[in-house]
Amino acid sequence: MRTAEPAGTDRRRWIALAIVMVASFMDLVDVTIVNIAIPSIQEETGASFSAIQWVTGGYALAFAIGLITGGRLGDIHGRKRVFLIGIGGFTLASALCGLASGPEMLVAMRVLQGATAALMVPQVLSIIHATFPAEERGKVFGLFGAVVGLGAVSGPMIGALLTEWDPLGLAWRPIFLINLPVGIAGLLLGRRFIDESKAEHALKLDLVGVAVASLGLLMLIYPLTHGREAGWPLWGYLSMAGSLPVFALFVVYEKAKTRRDGSPLVELSLFRVKSFAAGICVELAFGVALGIYFLVWTLYMQVGLGWSPLKAGATGIPFSIAVSTAAGLSVQKLVPRFGRKVLQAGALVMTAGVLTYIWEADRYGTSIAPWQMVLPLVVMGLGMGLIVAPITDAVLSEVPRRHAGSASGLINTVQQVGNALGLGLVSVAFFGAMDDVVAPEAVGTAFGGAFTHAMWWVAGVLFAVFLLMFALPRRKGKAVEDEVAEQEPVLV
Repeated sequence: MRTAEPAGTDRRRWIALAIVMVASFMDLVDVTIVNIAIPSIQEETGASFSAIQWVTGGYALAFAIGLITGGRLGDIHGRKRVFLIGIGGFTLASALCGLASGPEMLVAMRVLQGATAALMVPQVLSIIHATFPAEERGKVFGLFGAVVGLGAVSGPMIGALLTEWDPLGLAWRPIFLINLPVGIAGLLLGRRFIDESKAEHALKLDLVGVAVASLGLLMLIYPLTHGREAGWPLWGYLSMAGSLPVFALFVVYEKAKTRRDGSPLVELSLFRVKSFAAGICVELAFGVALGIYFLVWTLYMQVGLGWSPLKAGATGIPFSIAVSTAAGLSVQKLVPRFGRKVLQAGALVMTAGVLTYIWEADRYGTSIAPWQMVLPLVVMGLGMGLIVAPITDAVLSEVPRRHAGSASGLINTVQQVGNALGLGLVSVAFFGAMDDVVAPEAVGTAFGGAFTHAMWWVAGVLFAVFLLMFALPRRKGKAVEDEVAEQEPVLV
Protein backbone atom coordinates (compact mmCIF):
# COMPACT_ATOMS: atom_id res chain seq x y z
CA MET A 1 0.00 0.00 0.00
CA ARG A 2 1.15 3.53 -0.79
CA THR A 3 0.97 5.73 2.26
CA ALA A 4 -0.22 9.33 2.20
CA GLU A 5 2.55 11.68 1.27
CA PRO A 6 3.37 14.94 3.06
CA ALA A 7 2.02 18.08 1.41
CA GLY A 8 5.55 19.24 0.61
CA THR A 9 6.32 15.99 -1.19
CA ASP A 10 3.07 16.23 -3.13
CA ARG A 11 3.89 19.81 -4.16
CA ARG A 12 7.41 18.78 -5.22
CA ARG A 13 6.20 16.03 -7.56
CA TRP A 14 3.69 18.32 -9.27
CA ILE A 15 6.44 20.88 -9.79
CA ALA A 16 8.63 18.07 -11.14
CA LEU A 17 5.80 17.11 -13.49
CA ALA A 18 5.62 20.68 -14.79
CA ILE A 19 9.38 20.69 -15.41
CA VAL A 20 9.48 17.45 -17.42
CA MET A 21 6.38 18.47 -19.37
CA VAL A 22 7.96 21.78 -20.34
CA ALA A 23 11.04 19.86 -21.50
CA SER A 24 8.85 17.53 -23.54
CA PHE A 25 7.00 20.50 -25.02
CA MET A 26 10.34 22.09 -25.96
CA ASP A 27 11.42 18.95 -27.80
CA LEU A 28 8.12 18.56 -29.65
CA VAL A 29 8.12 22.19 -30.74
CA ASP A 30 11.69 21.85 -31.97
CA VAL A 31 10.73 18.94 -34.22
CA THR A 32 8.13 20.98 -36.14
CA ILE A 33 9.37 24.56 -35.76
CA VAL A 34 12.07 24.10 -38.40
CA ASN A 35 9.65 23.31 -41.25
CA ILE A 36 8.09 26.76 -41.24
CA ALA A 37 11.53 28.46 -41.33
CA ILE A 38 12.98 26.40 -44.20
CA PRO A 39 12.64 29.20 -46.80
CA SER A 40 14.46 31.63 -44.47
CA ILE A 41 17.26 29.13 -43.74
CA GLN A 42 17.71 28.41 -47.43
CA GLU A 43 17.78 32.09 -48.36
CA GLU A 44 20.36 33.15 -45.76
CA THR A 45 22.70 30.15 -45.77
CA GLY A 46 22.42 29.16 -49.42
CA ALA A 47 21.79 25.60 -48.29
CA SER A 48 21.01 23.00 -50.93
CA PHE A 49 17.80 20.98 -50.76
CA SER A 50 19.86 18.02 -49.52
CA ALA A 51 21.27 20.09 -46.63
CA ILE A 52 17.80 21.37 -45.75
CA GLN A 53 16.53 17.81 -45.74
CA TRP A 54 19.24 16.88 -43.28
CA VAL A 55 18.39 19.82 -41.00
CA THR A 56 15.11 18.01 -40.33
CA GLY A 57 16.13 14.42 -41.06
CA GLY A 58 19.41 14.52 -39.12
CA TYR A 59 17.56 15.38 -35.92
CA ALA A 60 15.01 12.60 -36.44
CA LEU A 61 17.72 10.06 -37.26
CA ALA A 62 19.86 10.77 -34.19
CA PHE A 63 16.77 10.97 -32.00
CA ALA A 64 15.34 7.62 -33.12
CA ILE A 65 18.66 5.77 -32.87
CA GLY A 66 19.40 7.02 -29.35
CA LEU A 67 16.00 6.69 -27.66
CA ILE A 68 16.16 3.08 -26.48
CA THR A 69 19.67 3.59 -25.14
CA GLY A 70 18.62 6.83 -23.46
CA GLY A 71 15.76 5.08 -21.68
CA ARG A 72 18.01 2.29 -20.43
CA LEU A 73 20.69 4.74 -19.25
CA GLY A 74 18.04 6.36 -17.07
CA ASP A 75 17.15 2.99 -15.54
CA ILE A 76 20.82 2.30 -14.80
CA HIS A 77 22.30 5.65 -13.78
CA GLY A 78 19.19 7.46 -12.54
CA ARG A 79 16.41 9.13 -14.49
CA LYS A 80 16.95 12.53 -12.92
CA ARG A 81 20.67 12.50 -13.68
CA VAL A 82 20.24 11.47 -17.31
CA PHE A 83 17.34 13.93 -17.76
CA LEU A 84 19.51 16.81 -16.53
CA ILE A 85 22.40 15.76 -18.80
CA GLY A 86 19.96 15.57 -21.69
CA ILE A 87 18.29 18.93 -21.13
CA GLY A 88 21.68 20.58 -20.59
CA GLY A 89 23.05 19.11 -23.81
CA PHE A 90 19.88 19.98 -25.71
CA THR A 91 20.11 23.59 -24.57
CA LEU A 92 23.77 23.83 -25.59
CA ALA A 93 23.05 22.25 -28.99
CA SER A 94 20.18 24.72 -29.50
CA ALA A 95 22.54 27.63 -28.87
CA LEU A 96 25.05 26.21 -31.36
CA CYS A 97 22.28 25.75 -33.96
CA GLY A 98 21.33 29.41 -33.52
CA LEU A 99 24.97 30.44 -33.94
CA ALA A 100 25.68 28.15 -36.92
CA SER A 101 27.87 29.82 -39.54
CA GLY A 102 26.70 27.65 -42.43
CA PRO A 103 24.52 24.68 -43.41
CA GLU A 104 27.19 22.11 -42.53
CA MET A 105 27.46 23.32 -38.93
CA LEU A 106 23.67 23.59 -38.66
CA VAL A 107 23.21 19.99 -39.77
CA ALA A 108 25.89 18.77 -37.33
CA MET A 109 24.33 20.65 -34.42
CA ARG A 110 20.86 19.36 -35.31
CA VAL A 111 22.26 15.83 -35.08
CA LEU A 112 23.69 16.72 -31.66
CA GLN A 113 20.30 18.13 -30.68
CA GLY A 114 18.63 14.87 -31.63
CA ALA A 115 21.17 12.81 -29.70
CA THR A 116 20.74 14.87 -26.51
CA ALA A 117 16.95 14.84 -26.90
CA ALA A 118 17.24 11.04 -26.92
CA LEU A 119 18.71 11.26 -23.41
CA MET A 120 16.07 13.72 -22.18
CA VAL A 121 12.78 12.56 -23.64
CA PRO A 122 12.59 8.91 -22.41
CA GLN A 123 13.09 10.11 -18.84
CA VAL A 124 9.91 12.20 -19.01
CA LEU A 125 7.56 9.21 -19.10
CA SER A 126 9.85 7.24 -16.77
CA ILE A 127 9.85 9.99 -14.12
CA ILE A 128 6.05 10.28 -14.37
CA HIS A 129 5.68 6.49 -14.15
CA ALA A 130 7.97 6.22 -11.13
CA THR A 131 6.68 9.32 -9.29
CA PHE A 132 2.91 8.98 -9.48
CA PRO A 133 0.79 6.05 -8.21
CA ALA A 134 -1.46 4.18 -10.62
CA GLU A 135 -4.63 5.92 -9.44
CA GLU A 136 -3.21 9.33 -10.36
CA ARG A 137 -1.56 8.44 -13.65
CA GLY A 138 -4.74 8.79 -15.69
CA LYS A 139 -4.98 12.46 -14.77
CA VAL A 140 -1.24 12.96 -15.23
CA PHE A 141 -1.16 11.32 -18.66
CA GLY A 142 -4.18 13.38 -19.63
CA LEU A 143 -2.15 16.51 -18.93
CA PHE A 144 0.82 14.97 -20.72
CA GLY A 145 -1.31 14.13 -23.76
CA ALA A 146 -2.55 17.71 -23.92
CA VAL A 147 1.04 18.96 -23.81
CA VAL A 148 2.05 16.48 -26.53
CA GLY A 149 -0.77 17.59 -28.79
CA LEU A 150 -0.15 21.27 -28.15
CA GLY A 151 3.62 20.92 -28.65
CA ALA A 152 3.26 19.00 -31.89
CA VAL A 153 1.10 21.66 -33.51
CA SER A 154 2.50 24.80 -31.84
CA GLY A 155 5.89 24.57 -33.51
CA PRO A 156 4.75 25.99 -36.85
CA MET A 157 2.98 28.93 -35.17
CA ILE A 158 5.93 29.78 -32.93
CA GLY A 159 8.31 29.42 -35.87
CA ALA A 160 6.07 31.64 -38.01
CA LEU A 161 5.94 34.39 -35.38
CA LEU A 162 9.70 34.39 -34.86
CA THR A 163 10.47 34.26 -38.59
CA GLU A 164 7.92 36.94 -39.51
CA TRP A 165 8.89 39.34 -36.72
CA ASP A 166 12.61 38.75 -37.31
CA PRO A 167 13.74 39.98 -33.84
CA LEU A 168 17.13 41.75 -33.92
CA GLY A 169 17.40 40.90 -37.61
CA LEU A 170 18.43 37.32 -36.79
CA ALA A 171 16.12 35.76 -39.42
CA TRP A 172 15.66 32.02 -38.62
CA ARG A 173 18.08 31.82 -35.67
CA PRO A 174 15.59 32.69 -32.88
CA ILE A 175 13.70 29.41 -33.55
CA PHE A 176 16.67 27.70 -31.85
CA LEU A 177 17.77 30.44 -29.44
CA ILE A 178 14.30 30.49 -27.83
CA ASN A 179 15.20 27.17 -26.20
CA LEU A 180 17.95 28.76 -24.08
CA PRO A 181 15.91 30.38 -21.29
CA VAL A 182 13.53 27.42 -21.17
CA GLY A 183 16.35 24.89 -21.03
CA ILE A 184 18.34 26.76 -18.39
CA ALA A 185 15.24 27.12 -16.19
CA GLY A 186 14.45 23.42 -16.60
CA LEU A 187 18.02 22.47 -15.67
CA LEU A 188 18.07 24.59 -12.50
CA LEU A 189 14.56 23.70 -11.33
CA GLY A 190 15.01 20.03 -12.22
CA ARG A 191 18.05 19.74 -9.95
CA ARG A 192 15.94 20.99 -7.06
CA PHE A 193 12.52 19.41 -7.51
CA ILE A 194 12.92 16.10 -9.39
CA ASP A 195 13.55 13.07 -7.18
CA GLU A 196 16.05 10.51 -8.39
CA SER A 197 14.80 7.03 -9.32
CA LYS A 198 16.33 4.03 -11.02
CA ALA A 199 16.04 0.26 -11.28
CA GLU A 200 16.68 -1.45 -7.94
CA HIS A 201 18.75 -4.26 -9.39
CA ALA A 202 22.12 -3.27 -10.78
CA LEU A 203 21.85 -3.25 -14.57
CA LYS A 204 24.58 -2.91 -17.16
CA LEU A 205 24.38 -1.09 -20.46
CA ASP A 206 24.11 -3.62 -23.27
CA LEU A 207 26.73 -2.16 -25.62
CA VAL A 208 26.38 -4.93 -28.22
CA GLY A 209 22.61 -4.45 -28.17
CA VAL A 210 23.10 -0.70 -28.63
CA ALA A 211 25.34 -1.30 -31.65
CA VAL A 212 23.03 -3.84 -33.32
CA ALA A 213 19.84 -1.81 -32.69
CA SER A 214 21.52 1.38 -33.90
CA LEU A 215 22.72 -0.36 -37.05
CA GLY A 216 19.23 -1.70 -37.81
CA LEU A 217 17.58 1.69 -37.27
CA LEU A 218 20.24 3.44 -39.34
CA MET A 219 19.77 0.96 -42.20
CA LEU A 220 16.00 1.58 -42.11
CA ILE A 221 15.80 5.33 -41.54
CA TYR A 222 18.80 6.67 -43.50
CA PRO A 223 17.45 5.59 -46.91
CA LEU A 224 14.04 7.03 -46.05
CA THR A 225 15.61 10.34 -45.11
CA HIS A 226 18.06 10.52 -48.01
CA GLY A 227 16.35 8.35 -50.64
CA ARG A 228 14.39 11.00 -52.52
CA GLU A 229 17.39 13.34 -52.83
CA ALA A 230 19.51 10.45 -54.11
CA GLY A 231 16.85 9.32 -56.60
CA TRP A 232 15.85 6.18 -54.67
CA PRO A 233 18.95 4.14 -55.57
CA LEU A 234 19.13 0.36 -55.29
CA TRP A 235 21.36 0.53 -52.21
CA GLY A 236 18.52 2.27 -50.35
CA TYR A 237 16.11 -0.60 -50.93
CA LEU A 238 18.79 -3.17 -50.07
CA SER A 239 19.58 -1.29 -46.88
CA MET A 240 15.95 -1.20 -45.77
CA ALA A 241 15.48 -4.89 -46.60
CA GLY A 242 18.74 -5.71 -44.80
CA SER A 243 17.49 -4.03 -41.63
CA LEU A 244 15.02 -6.90 -41.10
CA PRO A 245 17.64 -9.64 -40.48
CA VAL A 246 19.59 -7.17 -38.35
CA PHE A 247 16.52 -6.66 -36.15
CA ALA A 248 16.04 -10.45 -36.05
CA LEU A 249 19.65 -10.82 -34.88
CA PHE A 250 18.97 -8.18 -32.24
CA VAL A 251 16.03 -10.18 -30.86
CA VAL A 252 18.10 -13.39 -30.74
CA TYR A 253 20.96 -11.61 -28.98
CA GLU A 254 18.65 -9.91 -26.47
CA LYS A 255 17.11 -13.26 -25.52
CA ALA A 256 20.58 -14.68 -24.90
CA LYS A 257 21.59 -11.55 -22.97
CA THR A 258 18.52 -11.87 -20.73
CA ARG A 259 19.36 -15.49 -19.90
CA ARG A 260 23.02 -14.66 -19.26
CA ASP A 261 22.88 -11.66 -16.93
CA GLY A 262 19.38 -10.15 -17.01
CA SER A 263 20.56 -6.78 -18.44
CA PRO A 264 19.30 -6.57 -22.03
CA LEU A 265 18.87 -3.26 -23.81
CA VAL A 266 15.21 -4.08 -24.51
CA GLU A 267 13.08 -6.12 -22.16
CA LEU A 268 11.49 -8.50 -24.65
CA SER A 269 9.16 -9.66 -21.89
CA LEU A 270 7.38 -6.32 -22.33
CA PHE A 271 5.91 -7.63 -25.57
CA ARG A 272 4.10 -10.33 -23.60
CA VAL A 273 2.09 -7.50 -22.06
CA LYS A 274 -0.87 -7.23 -24.44
CA SER A 275 -1.51 -3.54 -23.87
CA PHE A 276 2.14 -2.72 -24.56
CA ALA A 277 2.51 -4.86 -27.70
CA ALA A 278 -0.76 -3.61 -29.20
CA GLY A 279 -0.02 -0.02 -28.24
CA ILE A 280 3.39 -0.16 -29.95
CA CYS A 281 1.71 -1.15 -33.23
CA VAL A 282 -0.81 1.68 -32.89
CA GLU A 283 1.96 4.19 -32.14
CA LEU A 284 3.90 3.09 -35.23
CA ALA A 285 0.95 3.47 -37.61
CA PHE A 286 -0.19 6.73 -36.01
CA GLY A 287 3.35 8.10 -36.38
CA VAL A 288 3.25 7.30 -40.10
CA ALA A 289 -0.01 9.26 -40.51
CA LEU A 290 1.35 12.29 -38.67
CA GLY A 291 4.68 12.14 -40.53
CA ILE A 292 2.88 12.41 -43.87
CA TYR A 293 0.33 15.00 -42.79
CA PHE A 294 2.41 17.67 -41.08
CA LEU A 295 5.00 17.93 -43.87
CA VAL A 296 2.57 18.01 -46.79
CA TRP A 297 0.31 20.45 -44.92
CA THR A 298 3.20 22.90 -44.53
CA LEU A 299 4.28 22.53 -48.18
CA TYR A 300 0.70 22.93 -49.39
CA MET A 301 0.14 26.21 -47.57
CA GLN A 302 3.54 27.87 -48.01
CA VAL A 303 4.56 26.68 -51.47
CA GLY A 304 1.29 25.68 -53.10
CA LEU A 305 -0.91 28.51 -51.82
CA GLY A 306 1.96 30.98 -51.39
CA TRP A 307 0.98 31.93 -47.84
CA SER A 308 3.41 33.69 -45.53
CA PRO A 309 4.84 31.76 -42.54
CA LEU A 310 2.60 33.74 -40.17
CA LYS A 311 -0.57 33.09 -42.17
CA ALA A 312 0.26 29.38 -42.46
CA GLY A 313 1.14 29.09 -38.76
CA ALA A 314 -2.00 30.95 -37.61
CA THR A 315 -4.16 28.59 -39.65
CA GLY A 316 -3.16 25.79 -37.28
CA ILE A 317 -4.45 27.51 -34.13
CA PRO A 318 -7.93 25.87 -34.24
CA PHE A 319 -6.19 22.50 -34.59
CA SER A 320 -4.06 23.19 -31.50
CA ILE A 321 -7.04 24.25 -29.40
CA ALA A 322 -9.07 21.22 -30.47
CA VAL A 323 -6.23 18.79 -29.67
CA SER A 324 -5.70 20.21 -26.18
CA THR A 325 -9.42 20.32 -25.39
CA ALA A 326 -10.09 16.74 -26.49
CA ALA A 327 -6.94 15.42 -24.81
CA GLY A 328 -8.02 16.61 -21.36
CA LEU A 329 -11.62 15.50 -21.84
CA SER A 330 -10.72 12.03 -23.08
CA VAL A 331 -8.69 10.98 -20.05
CA GLN A 332 -10.72 12.71 -17.36
CA LYS A 333 -14.24 11.88 -18.54
CA LEU A 334 -14.41 9.54 -21.51
CA VAL A 335 -11.79 6.79 -21.12
CA PRO A 336 -12.85 5.80 -17.57
CA ARG A 337 -16.37 5.26 -18.89
CA PHE A 338 -15.89 3.95 -22.43
CA GLY A 339 -12.33 2.57 -22.46
CA ARG A 340 -10.85 1.56 -25.82
CA LYS A 341 -13.84 2.94 -27.75
CA VAL A 342 -12.58 6.48 -27.08
CA LEU A 343 -9.33 5.84 -28.96
CA GLN A 344 -11.18 4.17 -31.81
CA ALA A 345 -13.62 7.07 -31.98
CA GLY A 346 -10.60 9.38 -32.16
CA ALA A 347 -9.23 7.53 -35.19
CA LEU A 348 -12.60 7.69 -36.97
CA VAL A 349 -13.16 11.36 -36.11
CA MET A 350 -9.68 12.26 -37.34
CA THR A 351 -10.35 10.32 -40.56
CA ALA A 352 -13.59 12.27 -41.00
CA GLY A 353 -11.62 15.52 -40.63
CA VAL A 354 -9.13 14.39 -43.28
CA LEU A 355 -11.94 13.52 -45.71
CA THR A 356 -13.56 16.91 -45.08
CA TYR A 357 -10.21 18.58 -45.81
CA ILE A 358 -9.91 16.65 -49.09
CA TRP A 359 -13.41 17.77 -50.12
CA GLU A 360 -12.71 21.42 -49.33
CA ALA A 361 -9.29 21.46 -51.03
CA ASP A 362 -10.89 19.99 -54.17
CA ARG A 363 -13.85 22.38 -54.09
CA TYR A 364 -12.05 25.67 -53.45
CA GLY A 365 -8.70 24.95 -55.12
CA THR A 366 -6.05 27.64 -54.79
CA SER A 367 -8.67 30.20 -53.65
CA ILE A 368 -9.25 28.39 -50.35
CA ALA A 369 -9.12 30.71 -47.33
CA PRO A 370 -7.87 29.99 -43.80
CA TRP A 371 -11.39 30.22 -42.33
CA GLN A 372 -12.55 27.50 -44.71
CA MET A 373 -9.95 25.18 -43.19
CA VAL A 374 -11.27 25.66 -39.65
CA LEU A 375 -13.90 22.88 -39.81
CA PRO A 376 -11.62 20.05 -40.99
CA LEU A 377 -8.78 21.19 -38.71
CA VAL A 378 -11.05 21.26 -35.65
CA VAL A 379 -12.47 17.82 -36.44
CA MET A 380 -8.97 16.41 -37.02
CA GLY A 381 -7.73 18.05 -33.81
CA LEU A 382 -10.56 16.59 -31.75
CA GLY A 383 -9.80 13.14 -33.12
CA MET A 384 -6.08 13.47 -32.46
CA GLY A 385 -6.71 14.67 -28.90
CA LEU A 386 -8.84 11.59 -28.18
CA ILE A 387 -5.84 9.44 -29.14
CA VAL A 388 -2.68 11.17 -27.94
CA ALA A 389 -3.73 11.57 -24.31
CA PRO A 390 -4.94 8.05 -23.39
CA ILE A 391 -2.64 6.01 -25.64
CA THR A 392 0.46 6.56 -23.49
CA ASP A 393 -1.33 5.46 -20.33
CA ALA A 394 -2.75 2.45 -22.18
CA VAL A 395 0.69 1.37 -23.41
CA LEU A 396 2.46 1.80 -20.04
CA SER A 397 -0.38 0.86 -17.68
CA GLU A 398 0.66 -2.77 -17.20
CA VAL A 399 4.43 -2.30 -17.56
CA PRO A 400 6.49 -3.08 -14.41
CA ARG A 401 7.83 0.17 -13.05
CA ARG A 402 11.44 -0.99 -13.04
CA HIS A 403 11.23 -1.28 -16.85
CA ALA A 404 9.63 2.14 -17.29
CA GLY A 405 12.76 3.60 -18.92
CA SER A 406 13.14 0.79 -21.44
CA ALA A 407 9.40 0.88 -22.25
CA SER A 408 9.41 4.65 -22.59
CA GLY A 409 12.40 4.53 -24.92
CA LEU A 410 10.65 1.93 -27.06
CA ILE A 411 7.47 4.00 -27.29
CA ASN A 412 9.35 7.10 -28.38
CA THR A 413 11.54 5.12 -30.78
CA VAL A 414 8.51 3.56 -32.46
CA GLN A 415 6.89 7.00 -32.75
CA GLN A 416 10.02 8.37 -34.44
CA VAL A 417 10.39 5.36 -36.74
CA GLY A 418 6.74 5.79 -37.73
CA ASN A 419 7.34 9.49 -38.35
CA ALA A 420 10.41 8.70 -40.47
CA LEU A 421 8.40 6.13 -42.47
CA GLY A 422 5.74 8.78 -43.03
CA LEU A 423 8.31 11.32 -44.19
CA GLY A 424 9.71 8.72 -46.58
CA LEU A 425 6.24 8.00 -47.94
CA VAL A 426 5.80 11.72 -48.70
CA SER A 427 8.01 11.12 -51.74
CA VAL A 428 5.38 8.71 -53.06
CA ALA A 429 2.17 10.11 -51.62
CA PHE A 430 2.91 13.80 -52.33
CA PHE A 431 5.81 14.36 -54.73
CA GLY A 432 4.90 11.23 -56.68
CA ALA A 433 1.59 12.87 -57.61
CA MET A 434 3.36 15.78 -59.37
CA ASP A 435 5.50 16.07 -62.47
CA ASP A 436 9.24 16.43 -61.92
CA VAL A 437 9.13 19.93 -63.41
CA VAL A 438 6.19 22.21 -62.70
CA ALA A 439 5.69 25.55 -64.47
CA PRO A 440 5.59 28.52 -62.03
CA GLU A 441 2.00 29.39 -62.96
CA ALA A 442 0.89 25.79 -62.27
CA VAL A 443 2.56 25.36 -58.86
CA GLY A 444 -0.62 26.06 -56.88
CA THR A 445 -2.73 23.57 -58.81
CA ALA A 446 0.01 20.93 -58.73
CA PHE A 447 0.56 21.23 -55.00
CA GLY A 448 -3.18 21.26 -54.32
CA GLY A 449 -3.64 18.03 -56.25
CA ALA A 450 -0.65 16.44 -54.54
CA PHE A 451 -2.02 17.52 -51.15
CA THR A 452 -5.37 15.80 -51.69
CA HIS A 453 -3.56 12.70 -52.99
CA ALA A 454 -1.39 12.55 -49.86
CA MET A 455 -4.40 13.13 -47.61
CA TRP A 456 -6.02 10.00 -49.02
CA TRP A 457 -2.93 8.15 -47.81
CA VAL A 458 -3.37 9.72 -44.36
CA ALA A 459 -7.02 8.65 -44.28
CA GLY A 460 -6.06 5.09 -45.19
CA VAL A 461 -3.39 4.86 -42.48
CA LEU A 462 -5.79 6.30 -39.88
CA PHE A 463 -8.37 3.65 -40.76
CA ALA A 464 -5.63 1.04 -40.26
CA VAL A 465 -4.98 2.62 -36.83
CA PHE A 466 -8.69 2.17 -36.04
CA LEU A 467 -8.49 -1.53 -36.91
CA LEU A 468 -5.26 -2.06 -34.94
CA MET A 469 -6.93 -0.59 -31.86
CA PHE A 470 -9.15 -3.67 -31.62
CA ALA A 471 -6.03 -5.39 -30.22
CA LEU A 472 -5.93 -2.99 -27.27
CA PRO A 473 -7.58 -4.02 -23.99
CA ARG A 474 -11.22 -2.93 -23.71
CA ARG A 475 -10.40 -1.33 -20.38
CA LYS A 476 -7.14 -0.14 -18.89
CA GLY A 477 -5.51 -2.87 -16.86
CA LYS A 478 -4.11 -2.43 -13.40
CA ALA A 479 -0.59 -1.09 -13.32
CA VAL A 480 2.09 -3.43 -12.07
CA GLU A 481 2.71 -1.57 -8.85
CA ASP A 482 3.76 -4.05 -6.20
CA GLU A 483 3.53 -7.36 -8.01
CA VAL A 484 7.05 -8.19 -6.89
CA ALA A 485 8.81 -6.10 -4.29
CA GLU A 486 12.05 -5.82 -6.20
CA GLN A 487 10.30 -4.31 -9.16
CA GLU A 488 9.90 -1.01 -7.32
CA PRO A 489 12.37 1.71 -8.33
CA VAL A 490 14.79 3.06 -5.78
CA LEU A 491 14.11 6.69 -4.90
CA VAL A 492 17.28 8.34 -3.70
